[in-house]
Amino acid sequence: MVLGWSLYKQIIHQPDLDVRWQQIRNSWQQPAFWIVFILMFANWGLEARKWQLLIRPLERIRFLKAYKAILAGCSITMLTPNRIGEYGGRIMYISEENRVRAISLTILGSVSQLTITMLMGTFGLAVLKFGSAVSRETFSSMAWLLGNSLMTVSLIVTVTLLLLFFKVHFFISLVSKNRFLRFLSKHVAVLEVFSGKQLLRILLLSFLRYMVFILQYMLLLQVMDVGIAYPVCFLLLTVFYLLMAVAPTIGFTELPVRAITSVWLFELFSKNIVGIQAGAFGIWLINLVLPAVLGSLLIFGIKIMKEK
Repeated sequence: MVLGWSLYKQIIHQPDLDVRWQQIRNSWQQPAFWIVFILMFANWGLEARKWQLLIRPLERIRFLKAYKAILAGCSITMLTPNRIGEYGGRIMYISEENRVRAISLTILGSVSQLTITMLMGTFGLAVLKFGSAVSRETFSSMAWLLGNSLMTVSLIVTVTLLLLFFKVHFFISLVSKNRFLRFLSKHVAVLEVFSGKQLLRILLLSFLRYMVFILQYMLLLQVMDVGIAYPVCFLLLTVFYLLMAVAPTIGFTELPVRAITSVWLFELFSKNIVGIQAGAFGIWLINLVLPAVLGSLLIFGIKIMKEK
């Protein structure tokens, strides 16, 4: 409620509100808008390919089946904190005997994406803090963001995630030696089959998907005439996704958090508050809501087939 009221106040105080609304209404006529829409399929296609590689030690699935599994996961994840429910949709497309062991593979995929998000976000923070991308005046205004605390925490988390991801075999060894966690060893043992080269490949797919996120958002902000220089916009978006990765959200409550966070970051570089919020809404709708709707239709279809 508080976030919603804050967003409303920001919108009604936009000095050129009529012009901005007209830009939003006409946004679908711009080619960049449709590029953002098409990139949605690339986004989830990369995730489907990653899932296909992750699940390979248990069973081989076709790319189209992996894509359907990803979309099904999107529909369930909208109802869970920080999208942890994606596994619930994916398991519908793998054999029943492999579903428990697939949990560790899903976690490994999520860790790879989170690692890239933290790594790029830490890089963005460092460039904003130590580089010349922003003026001294703007830097002072962003002191809440560019202080040492966030930088230190981000760096520690990033290094920890990298070690956890590339030293997963060491993690499995610790689990098997701990008598309280030993019961998990048979479920996580499947992670041992991944070589360093395979893990690097999974991380590369996560990086490519991350760059699709960034490109989509930059294009949509351009469509909304936010008017932030591309290099600065790129850095701000890396920090934006870092903040969103650690912010506690649940499905549809994520939208106001996204809008508020984007305004906090971008308002120092653009006065088009309506455009900033429209960009946050557009990315949320295209990348999360539409795939969730498609995933719901797939799950509904599976349910009907089982009932016949």
